[in-house]
Amino acid sequence: MRFIQGQDRTQTHLFPISLDQSIARDNEVRLIDLFVDSLDLNDFGFKVDFDENGRPAYRPSDLLKLYIYGYLNRTRSSRGLEKECKRNIEVMWLLKCLSPDHNTISNFRRDNPKAIKKVFRKTVQLAKYFNLIGGKLLAGDSTKLRAQNSKKNNFNQKKIDRHLAYIENKLSEYEKALAESDGDKKKIIEEEISKQTDRKKEYQNIESQIKQTGQPQISTSDPDSRQMITRNNITEVAYNVQTTVDSDNNIPIDYKVTNANDSKAMGNMLQRAKSILRSNQFTALYDKGYHTGSEFAVADRLGIETIVAIPRVAAQAPNPQYNVENFKYNKEEDYYTCPQNQQLKSNGRWHQARTYQFKRYTTKACGNCEVKDQCSKAACGKAIQRSEHQDLIEINKQRVNQNQSYYKRRQAIVEHPYGTIKRQWGFNHIMTKKGMARASADVGLIMTAYNLRRLINTIGLKTLIKWALQQLSYFLELIVLLELKGTQIRTSILFPNKRIFNFYVCLKPLYLRLN
Repeated sequence: MRFIQGQDRTQTHLFPISLDQSIARDNEVRLIDLFVDSLDLNDFGFKVDFDENGRPAYRPSDLLKLYIYGYLNRTRSSRGLEKECKRNIEVMWLLKCLSPDHNTISNFRRDNPKAIKKVFRKTVQLAKYFNLIGGKLLAGDSTKLRAQNSKKNNFNQKKIDRHLAYIENKLSEYEKALAESDGDKKKIIEEEISKQTDRKKEYQNIESQIKQTGQPQISTSDPDSRQMITRNNITEVAYNVQTTVDSDNNIPIDYKVTNANDSKAMGNMLQRAKSILRSNQFTALYDKGYHTGSEFAVADRLGIETIVAIPRVAAQAPNPQYNVENFKYNKEEDYYTCPQNQQLKSNGRWHQARTYQFKRYTTKACGNCEVKDQCSKAACGKAIQRSEHQDLIEINKQRVNQNQSYYKRRQAIVEHPYGTIKRQWGFNHIMTKKGMARASADVGLIMTAYNLRRLINTIGLKTLIKWALQQLSYFLELIVLLELKGTQIRTSILFPNKRIFNFYVCLKPLYLRLN
């Protein structure tokens, strides 16, 4: 039987293939190269640490190219990227055979969270250029990404009390055993007592940190991470990543890494979206976790229309006919009317809740009401709390009822990036440790890679590469023609990007020879 034969590994070639010839013209690695070279990284604030008298540093552009390539190809670890530099021909072409070690690679991500955020913003601008962002309908949500911190190394006061109580019981048992033992057994017990005493001091130190910081919990491996409910009743020590996604092509326009729940997140994300789009003429969709009166007030102040799912009311009447939503409110005279046609009034006093103020409405008629047992379980009868933001909550309720089909699009819009990032790519955890800033750098690279992948899938790789090359060649031709005509060129205007200027200087002689 005949088989296809490979080439002889020891055979030399008269006309060897260059590294550039081994990479196809429509390879996405060329787009990564063009994209990064189009950025003025000096203005982005990338940090480069090196000794002036020592070994030169790697260019930020080279390390950024490496990271974008790695995240697009599901390789995030610095050691994995270090390995790719030595065996992956695409990476060799991209970095011109540079091979930074894993510490250099890791430190670049660690030290540049803000600069990486600016790179992500450039992908949003590129999507805007190709009209992929409509800016009329946005959806917001969050996803939990597991932190590099186990549940075992996450503590709250309740957990510490449980551990300390266990240690105290153990010490008590060892003290009794010590009094009755001698010889080698006594030495073993003393070692156990010393061990438990050291553990007790560790928990007491963590307890003092909780009291000093005022935080409800402490994580020892990644201090900014928090134990959160990820789904149903399952908890993980994680970060909560807020995202805002445009509906036209499911492209994220913003992200923010937090360690808090969703209840206070909507207002800030809307403000950021308004700044990014430079407009407030859009509708934002959110789920019931964002249903907070103070956040509706922020949206109203910004002039942004929101549609937020309505959560179930925790305090339900024994008979649903007497739930609060069936009580009619008279805004002019400030009272409620119950289904039994009795008026519930307030004394006008504002009560302070945790994050808002409310008035309390009651009526003495509850004492003699025939349906009191169906209306309220309280001995004093029905009491209604009306938030200072209740008017805005009612307006949101009307929008939800009038736009049921509109709201149903929320999940399809905002869950698309999560499905790709967490399910297809397997990026369901944070790679970095020791702080939210480092976690933000990891998420920034994830979002940058996602947007570039979305652009490639939507527009096409060949179109993007062709466009980038046309932009550079058109710019080059314009400058050369101006110079041939004797026009004085101010490089500060025509070359705000130093990389484009360097590109022009290198290719100008070639252009003149060809023309």
